[in-house]
Amino acid sequence: MPRCILGLLFSSVLVLQGADYFPPPDSQGGWRQLDDAASIRRLAGMDLARLEGAYAATEHTTPNGGLLVVRHGYLVYEKYFGLAHRNANPDMASTGKAFTSIACGIMLQEFASRFPQGLNQKVFTPEFLPEAFPLDDPRKADITLGQLLCMSAGFHGEGTSPGMVKGETVPLQPVPGQDIRNLDQSSLRTPLWCAPGAGYSYSSPSPHIASIVLRHVTGQELQDYIQRKLAQPMGWGQWSYCLYRGDITMTHVNGAGSTALHATDALRFAYCLLHQGRWEQQQLVPAAYIQQCHEASPYNPHGPFSLQFEHNADGHVAGAPHDAFYKSGAGGFCLYVIPSLDLIIYKLGGNDGQYSQALTRLPQPLEKNPRRTTPTPYPKNPFNEGYSLTRIMELVCSAVTEN
Repeated sequence: MPRCILGLLFSSVLVLQGADYFPPPDSQGGWRQLDDAASIRRLAGMDLARLEGAYAATEHTTPNGGLLVVRHGYLVYEKYFGLAHRNANPDMASTGKAFTSIACGIMLQEFASRFPQGLNQKVFTPEFLPEAFPLDDPRKADITLGQLLCMSAGFHGEGTSPGMVKGETVPLQPVPGQDIRNLDQSSLRTPLWCAPGAGYSYSSPSPHIASIVLRHVTGQELQDYIQRKLAQPMGWGQWSYCLYRGDITMTHVNGAGSTALHATDALRFAYCLLHQGRWEQQQLVPAAYIQQCHEASPYNPHGPFSLQFEHNADGHVAGAPHDAFYKSGAGGFCLYVIPSLDLIIYKLGGNDGQYSQALTRLPQPLEKNPRRTTPTPYPKNPFNEGYSLTRIMELVCSAVTEN
């Protein structure tokens, strides 16, 4: 048989093996790993030197961080710097919005009778959001769950975040947004800058309101629902939300983010999405919901943001496949899923405060890593996250040597 055909058959077998492989919990051995360049190229189809280049770029973006890469089910790269390490529980900031979205996708299937219109269900009703009444703006009665999860419900963006209408930027003036001292009401009362569905703006009240809906429908806190539906089946280690902010203990977790997972468990979450919501023999997340996470959404025709994920369906990230989807978080965190390459990536970032044990009160062992107190700018600004995060994805994708 010709060598090229044998190679194709061998690659197909490896991909199949990757599809059937799911890592045990770290306490039971964790991810299967490849450490040398030859096995990484042969079994995972990746070039270690290029991965080292992607990591070097990562070091130039934040004071603390790391890079983890999984392909065909093999952990082929894992390296940290600063305060980051495998068992840290840093504040992942808005990366946590992805967890809110996936929890809502599970809720929609488990409680389908409560959502006869699916994502098109209007949720500013006494059934779903009793604490929102009386409404401070009658237009909120038209907001759907899909619009909340695509940030097209009309809520003002955070700080100076602009609005967007069919790809055109609309400047917005800052307005009061979330207040952790009264998270639910401050989110519900955030003013609208446009009618529901008429524009997109990155607004944290939207996913938190979705988490309030989940709380009422499931009868559980978001964290408890995620623990039961995702963390336990996948075997996560210790994790939490960052509930402690100075002298404030938050009553409810913020659906807008601040999850705190071990790095290898963040990979497990992404790996489940890579496998269309399956974990071993269990379908944890509806596959159809995940498909919508990396497609242009009818709930947001204004920009490349769908169900709390940034997506590349329009190809605006030139060096990544169109099916790539990812969720970033303040401080330079980002979790990436690239189905066509059978690839997931987790980039850690963060300032020192995001690694404080006081945020979660979970025990966090300290590990010594190379430290960069002042990152070398990459490519120009170490905190130009929008550019650097997509560039890291492009660099890792460029390390793929074969499908």
